[in-house]
Amino acid sequence: MSNEQLSLDKFEQACDIVRQVTLDTELIYSDYFSAITGAKVYLKPENMQRTGAYKVRGAYYKISTLSQEERDRGLITASAGNHAQGVAFAASRIGAKAVIVMPTTTPLIKVNRTKALGAQVVLHGDVYDEACEHAYTLAEEKGYTFIHPFDDLDVATGQGTIAMEIVKDLPLVDIILVPVGGGGLATGVSALAKMLKPNVKVIGVEPAGAACLTESLREGKVVTLPGVNTIADGTAVKTPGAKIFPYLQQNLDEVITVSDEELVTAFLDMVENHKMVVENSGLLTVAALRHLECAGKKVVSVLSGGNMDITTMSSVVQQGLILRDRIFTVSVLLPDKPGELHRVSGILAECGGNVVKLEHNQFVSINRNAAVELKITIEAFGTDHKKEIIAALKESGLAPQLVSTLI
Repeated sequence: MSNEQLSLDKFEQACDIVRQVTLDTELIYSDYFSAITGAKVYLKPENMQRTGAYKVRGAYYKISTLSQEERDRGLITASAGNHAQGVAFAASRIGAKAVIVMPTTTPLIKVNRTKALGAQVVLHGDVYDEACEHAYTLAEEKGYTFIHPFDDLDVATGQGTIAMEIVKDLPLVDIILVPVGGGGLATGVSALAKMLKPNVKVIGVEPAGAACLTESLREGKVVTLPGVNTIADGTAVKTPGAKIFPYLQQNLDEVITVSDEELVTAFLDMVENHKMVVENSGLLTVAALRHLECAGKKVVSVLSGGNMDITTMSSVVQQGLILRDRIFTVSVLLPDKPGELHRVSGILAECGGNVVKLEHNQFVSINRNAAVELKITIEAFGTDHKKEIIAALKESGLAPQLVSTLI
């Protein structure tokens, strides 16, 4: 099929319109990821975009194409968060009413920010698909104009403006990595990128626990997953868009899936090396870099958003430190006599291990030679350092047991 409905004229028009409300998110060169991959890796920081995500692009362009009568009826959409804020912001700019249906599991920060932008929020369903169904029902009942978060060619055209900016900033780009939930962003970016640079590779990246596009491409038709399970809430979608699916089939060169664990460590990478907070869905393209054979290429990772609530962030940081062996917990049994705690702390100090938490339980056994259980949560530099600390404890006649770490 052709890209008729996603035409270059429409993309150019969208770029002019979207520019009225977006911030300039210039590419950031990443020394860290370039060193890991052997490529020249650039980040497209849409986490720094107005409303904290790229979604404002598609929402604003879509609303600009509506008639006054359609706007006056009020706008409704369903969203796990970022599209919600995009529609709320765009609606406030043109003075239209906006109703947003969000899953009950949506992080509080996204709910509050959507309300702060003047929208009415309705919480319904556990996942996006259930919220979407309810939004359609409300649209029919109240006569609202429905704006789909991804399965809409105008919305996809607005999102595709990212590709224009990437090619302008980096004309010789070889590979663009783009996150995939329902597929709107990937549709727009891949279609325009191919129009501007037919040889560019555009690769979609999905969470392994919500790989609806991977499954659909394998089947050759739109497939609905029985369920989704991923920390990437912004891309936790069971069904890719039916209208945009043919464009994804045509323009995406590949789809990579990444695990939640990879997203957790990617979060640490971004915070420590780029001082940037990127939400889990936005980290998909960063995690995918480790799956990519791209040495010598110019690669752009689209960071789709940065709206992560503090509770999720603290949990992700903790899990990341555990996965990187930067924090671990061991249990040792000690004789019940003075000086034993001092002896253990001396071993740890000698190895440069930093004690984060200590639990001293004197009542685990009536055997006085191994009566005290000591649980120690230790901060280390990484896997090698952790092994060194455990080896030192063993050499001192202790039998350290690794236990689950909960800070």
